[in-house]
This record gives sequence, structure tokens and C-alpha cells, in this order.
Amino acid sequence: MGKALELARRGLFSTRPNPRVGCVVVKNDKVIAEGWHQKAGDHHAEVYALMHAGADASDATLYVTLEPCSHYGKTPPCARSVAKAGLKRVVIAMRDPNPLVAGQGIAYLQAQGIEVIVGVLEREARELNVGYISRMERGRPWVRCKLAMSLDGRTALSSGESKWITGESARGDVQRLRARSCAIVTGVGTIEHDNPSMNVRHDQMAVDFNHYAYPIPPLRVILDSRLRALPQMKLLTHPGEVLIATTAADHSVSKWRDVPSVTVVQTRSSAAGVDPDAVIAMLSSRAINEVLIEAGACLCASFLKAGLIDELWVYVAPKLIGNSSRNLFDLAEVDSLQNAHQLALHEVCSMGDDVRLVYKTG
Repeated sequence: MGKALELARRGLFSTRPNPRVGCVVVKNDKVIAEGWHQKAGDHHAEVYALMHAGADASDATLYVTLEPCSHYGKTPPCARSVAKAGLKRVVIAMRDPNPLVAGQGIAYLQAQGIEVIVGVLEREARELNVGYISRMERGRPWVRCKLAMSLDGRTALSSGESKWITGESARGDVQRLRARSCAIVTGVGTIEHDNPSMNVRHDQMAVDFNHYAYPIPPLRVILDSRLRALPQMKLLTHPGEVLIATTAADHSVSKWRDVPSVTVVQTRSSAAGVDPDAVIAMLSSRAINEVLIEAGACLCASFLKAGLIDELWVYVAPKLIGNSSRNLFDLAEVDSLQNAHQLALHEVCSMGDDVRLVYKTG
């Protein structure tokens, strides 16, 4: 199963909205075939592995990181292909939470007389597809917020200068984080101040694309309540779709009608401008599994206060830049430490001279 998970990770940047799935076929204690899902609409991992195994799959054991599907989508049901291969055993890391599957693939295999074992390395399998599972089980994507700060907790100088707080290794890790995300969210203030590209820079990812599928450009989302963004912004010079969420009136949308890569969606407002809950609901309806927020202190705080951030990815640089510089979040001071936002440290990783801290909020 460890090998199957390794194969599944090869689709880390390319399978959305589908889950990342890997599969191996084992016979006489030897791996005789393997496969992984590369992109939506393509063969699933089990089908690739069984195609490579051919007649040798008879009486073999198949290891797969997610329950074989049992319904017709863009491809036929994998459970039927698995049953026809003559396997004696199927080992599955986790059940598929998709209501169209939800144990039906397992039940079908068992009805065909195949031994089925479920739950091997399940924690690792869930972590790999945390966004897909979140969308199926909670009805919303998994939301990460990326922040880079100095050792004294500042994100930029008072002038707004922030290039570069962190070093090359940390910035490369951010590109990998972007590449695995289905959508990147920012605010119009960041667009106006930084004019960012919000793209994935493949040359900075330090990834061997002989082993990973090439990334699909993430959807770039701008929260712009009054439609202040202009068609000349730099991110439109890069491939990929752009979605602007606004509360502005219909007549304000006209400047975007001739920009084919841009979709303007009107949504409800909140005290902070565009309502964060409405944005996440909209992204879920578009089958977005993983969301990355890269924004200023106000927008990050609005998602945090709404309880919508699942993980904070904080890159800490060994720099001290002073107490008049900008904060991570625009939050009111709590009246007691008991009322502070409580986080759970999930991971610590060195990134050159910097450190990456991953916190879970729930």
C-alpha cells in the first residue's frame, strides 16, 4: 500500500476535481503491475494497473488507495474491471466518501466472491485527498491560508515591501502548494498593491515532471466587492481561469465582458465586503477540493473569524523587521487568553534558513 500511495502522489497537481489514486498488483510477493490516476476523464488507477498486468492478474492481490468506483461517470465503473480480472483479494486504504460510491464498490467486489480488506494506511490516504474528502463529507473544500513572516511576526514593512522575507527554498515550496491547490484566493487590495501573477512557476517547484503529471493551472479568485480591479492586471497575462467575486451592481460588470478568461460572479456581502461563506460555497459548487488563501491581513482575518480556514501554512524567516511593520491578521485584541484562537501544530519543516509551520485550526 505504501507503493500505491507513492504512485497516487504523482497525480498531486493534476487530478482535480478527482481524488489522487494509486494502485499496484501483487502476485507471489512481487509487484507485477502498477498504475495511477493522472487527470479527470483519463483511466483510473486500477484500470491502468490491470491493463499492465493482463492475464497475470488472475489470483493476484490488488492494492488501491481508494475504493474502486461503482458508477458510470466519464469512465466506466472500476469495480467491474477489477472483478473481471480474476483477482483473489483487493486491499483498499479507505472507502470513497462520494455518495455515488460510499461502500457500493466494496459490496460489489464481495458479491463477486473477492476477499476485500479495508483500512490499510487509511490515515495517509485521507491526508493525500483531504480536499476531496472534505468536499464529500462536509460539503466544502479544504482551506489553507499561506503566510510568510519575520521572526517578530511581521509580513511586510509599513511601506508594504515584502520581497523577499523568505528564501528561495520556502518560495519553491509555496509554488508546490499552489500547484496542488484547485483555487487561489486573494483580495483586490493585494491586486492593487502588488499586481501579482498568482500563477504556478514550474521552474521554481523543484519537481521532476518525469514522475509527476504537469500541473493544471489553479482557478484564481479575486474578492472585489466594488469591482476596482482592472483588465490590465498582470495575472491575466498567464494561462488559466480567473473568477471575480463581487457585490457590485450589474452595470459595473461591463468592463469584463470582453475578457474571455474572466468570470464575474455576484454574491452576497458581509461586513468585510464579499462574504467568505458565500465564496467557499460557490467554490464547492464548482467542485473545488483545495483552496489556498494568499491575501492581506484583513481578508485572512475574515476567513479565520468565519471558521473557514482548516490549516495555516506559516513560513518564518530569521529576520527582525520592527514593530511598525504589518501583522499577519487584522484581529481585535482578545479580552482573555482563554478566548484566543487556538491552533494545533501539525508539522515543522526546515526550508533552507526558514522554517515552515503547519497548524490545524479544528
